[in-house]
Parts: sequence; structure tokens; C-alpha cells
Amino acid sequence: MAEILNFKPALARQRGRRAERSINRANELLDEDCGVGLSLALCGSIRSAQSRVIDARTRFLKIRPTAHY
Repeated sequence: MAEILNFKPALARQRGRRAERSINRANELLDEDCGVGLSLALCGSIRSAQSRVIDARTRFLKIRPTAHY
């Protein structure tokens, strides 16, 4: 059981990093001149990735630190 609890902070950090990377990729694609339709789709994916980052951060903060003896 203790092993599973140790994975929770790592998984929360990993979720946050993945979402931040997807935001960066979408912003890089948005900087290119791709057209209006693609830009609107990228804005939608950026918004959803931003909400995933916020969700991952709140999950990470809710995880109780375990005592290491």
C-alpha cells in the first residue's frame, strides 16, 4: 500500500509536465502562419491543456506527504 502512495506525487507531476509540454507545442504551432481554422483549433487545445495543468497542480497539492522513517 505504501508503494502505491509513493507513486501518486510522481504521477501528478508527470500529468502537469505533459500538459505543459502540450501547451508549448500548441503555442509553437500557433506562431506559424497556418490559417484561421487551424489557429482556432489550436486555441481550443491550448485552453484544454491549461485546464489540465491547473487540475494536475490541484491534485498534486491535495496529496498528503508521507513520513519517511
